[in-house]
Amino acid sequence: MNRTTEKLHEIGQSIWLDNITHRLLASGTLLSYIRELSVTGLTSNPTIFDHAIKNSNDYDDVIRRKLDEGKSGEVLFFELALEDLRQAADLFRPVYDRTDGVDGWVSLEVSPLLAHNTAGTLAAARALHNLAARPNLFIKIPGTSEGLPAIEEAIFAGIPVNVTLLFSGEQYVAAAEAYMRGVERRIAAGLNPDVGSVASLFVSRWDVAVAQKVPEVLRNQLGIAIARKAYEMYRSLLDSPRWQRIQNAGARPQRLLWASTGTKDPKASSILYVQALALPSTINTMPEATLNALAAHQEFGEALPENNGKIFTEFAIAGIDTDAVAAQLLGEGVASFSKSWNDLLDCIASKSATLKAVVA
Repeated sequence: MNRTTEKLHEIGQSIWLDNITHRLLASGTLLSYIRELSVTGLTSNPTIFDHAIKNSNDYDDVIRRKLDEGKSGEVLFFELALEDLRQAADLFRPVYDRTDGVDGWVSLEVSPLLAHNTAGTLAAARALHNLAARPNLFIKIPGTSEGLPAIEEAIFAGIPVNVTLLFSGEQYVAAAEAYMRGVERRIAAGLNPDVGSVASLFVSRWDVAVAQKVPEVLRNQLGIAIARKAYEMYRSLLDSPRWQRIQNAGARPQRLLWASTGTKDPKASSILYVQALALPSTINTMPEATLNALAAHQEFGEALPENNGKIFTEFAIAGIDTDAVAAQLLGEGVASFSKSWNDLLDCIASKSATLKAVVA
């Protein structure tokens, strides 16, 4: 077991991998990450699958088989993705069982084109949950205004949810309240309130967004400050009478997850966000390069000192309106995810046409 990655678990933070490919599974690499680097979960997104399909032949046989079955487009993709994610879920099942469902999860998101469609999101979440047939698979739903009621309804229906595209503490609280409403309705209906959920807050995109608008001394600090503010809200919510009542009825906390924690600035530490956000009762889902960079560090060090109040004042002086940037990032995130989705479907269509031509 790697001493550096294990230290995060000693702090009380889980390490999840932000990657899933057929090769990662077939080569035994994911299993080695579980055994040697303390990885206890996994997240996926369309861009990951797009790159894997486009830049390798690893999925040719699967796509060919799905084409023979008359599958195409979104249906083909979800079946292809679920073949990988079911395997990953099974690898993590011992972790899931050992931790009583705290860890050991994988995630699959609904089509990003549904980000502003409540009914469509809920219908897709139900369908994917049933198709996945794994207790340790989250359905990713964006924390947009239209996504929040879908999150509540999904939780009420007993569907585990990974809330994605959160960029601020206020967005996190709105997602947490949607989760709690769903759980409270289950309690009132006499249903089991233990439905898993995590809330994914994106970190590094803040620093990319303001990098050219602030002095050098302020670079790579806003994402961490935003995340730590969200963490304060998270801990306050867990201490609230409302949550205590829900927990006493048998529910479990919706854990806060740090997403987008790969360092984008080549001048900064490769584990900048990992070190700064090594906080108890959270999850860090890391790109593969970040995970390996962390494992290569001989000493992890201590979390950075708290200085949120001063940081926000300095950014305000520099002309940064964090509320406006949060709204900007959410809009850009929805657009980016939608583009990635369309790129993925184009990639599948192109690969399908190539494979058909070879057969002909």
